[in-house]
Amino acid sequence: MSVPFRYFSYGASVEPALWSVFRQSHRIVKIAEGSNDGLVSVASSKWGDYKGTLVNVSHLDLINWTNRLRWLVWEMTGNKRK
Repeated sequence: MSVPFRYFSYGASVEPALWSVFRQSHRIVKIAEGSNDGLVSVASSKWGDYKGTLVNVSHLDLINWTNRLRWLVWEMTGNKRK
């Protein structure tokens, strides 16, 4: 017996800052596939029930590493989480 599954997806697009770690990869993906989050193109993120494109959101934002990196820098500078 097969169980029906529903799949949902979002895409993201960003224009990275000059200092962004995604600057180079964004350029390469943009030439090949168009708008992207620095690693994944919007076109390739569309599968299942596509819910839309998040604007000004990077790949790190999507996987919540932006906050982790902020906390790491915060702690490396001698600050403590509250």
